[in-house]
Amino acid sequence: MSELIGRPGACLLLICCLLAAPVVAQVPTPSPASFEFAVERGDLRTVRRWLEQGLNPEYEAAHIGTGLMVAAWYGNIEMMELFVGHGADVRRVNRHGEQPLQLAAWGGHLEAVKWLLERGAPLDRQGRQWGALHYAVFNGHGKVVKDLMARGANINARAPNGATPLMMAAREGHMELARGLLEAGANASLQSDWGDSALTMAMRYNHLRLAKMISSPEEFALVAKAPPESFGEANRSAALPPTVEAIMREIRAAEAEGRPSEELHEKLRAAVNELRRAGPQPPLAQRPMPRPYQPRSMVITARRSQPAAERVQVVVDGAPGGSAAAASGSAALVGKPAGAAGAAGAAAAARERSVAAAQVSDLLRQIRVREAQGLPTEQLRRQLDQAVEALKP
Repeated sequence: MSELIGRPGACLLLICCLLAAPVVAQVPTPSPASFEFAVERGDLRTVRRWLEQGLNPEYEAAHIGTGLMVAAWYGNIEMMELFVGHGADVRRVNRHGEQPLQLAAWGGHLEAVKWLLERGAPLDRQGRQWGALHYAVFNGHGKVVKDLMARGANINARAPNGATPLMMAAREGHMELARGLLEAGANASLQSDWGDSALTMAMRYNHLRLAKMISSPEEFALVAKAPPESFGEANRSAALPPTVEAIMREIRAAEAEGRPSEELHEKLRAAVNELRRAGPQPPLAQRPMPRPYQPRSMVITARRSQPAAERVQVVVDGAPGGSAAAASGSAALVGKPAGAAGAAGAAAAARERSVAAAQVSDLLRQIRVREAQGLPTEQLRRQLDQAVEALKP
């Protein structure tokens, strides 16, 4: 009997304990669209409430990435402080391989860039990655570029496709940024995985003054005579018209507030279709760069008694394409074009001479640059001697 009475008592005690236990409130999780919209419009009060209620500080918005990344994109330092204060990582990478620093640099938000760097954001990326300097140069944000370079950013950093900041400046026609990069020691001879150099980029997008600035006189004489199609097809990204941007903002606001957005999506599709009918066809995918245009012959002259009087002259189709004094070398030579119907061995020899001729031209340019900077040129002179020897028949 006592056992029968004890069991209900034990059950009653267990129920009382369960009722007395603290109730853990479930953390409210906003939708990615609502979260992004709140960060985008700078709604500190709402975002702070979410974070204080336990929302993961690395919670991702619908598009750009984490809340810190969205705040960096818009340059909102107060919002960035809120996320970092709750544990957000300034080194975190989004699905596009971007960190908050690159996103702030893309928008030209100088103070946000400084703020992130002061809190441990890496100035340079490891390996082949898009860096803050790439993004700032591409969009022409001179103040950000200047600050990053003053801090020691790698001016020859390689993107996943091998592109350098100088190539970005050449592509977009940012003359002064290209000049600053060159003065800081950027290597204009580097090539991307497509075979493009900064000079190729400048010519493809018809930035002739910039092309002339980053090349030697003989190099520019060559490319100026080359057919435009030899540089590949210019492939620009078109900006969205204001009408489409406005519709997209309305859609984001409606989805964030839980309002129906079907009509707005229909409106967006209609606007996009109208653009397709009215505008040009989308550009073709980028093709690998054709082989660089090479001269049909090159003449290099030098005197041992006058080591600063060497000259190089490129002859295209029987006419001089340009000449320039240089400061190296110790040989005299005339390279002659191979016959049009020559054997395979002659064609191979012609290709080797073309490569050597291009190397000579680049070495001459490098020597001039280093002498202008007061730097030693002995190693480059030895390389030039070897390249000249390779041109001899």
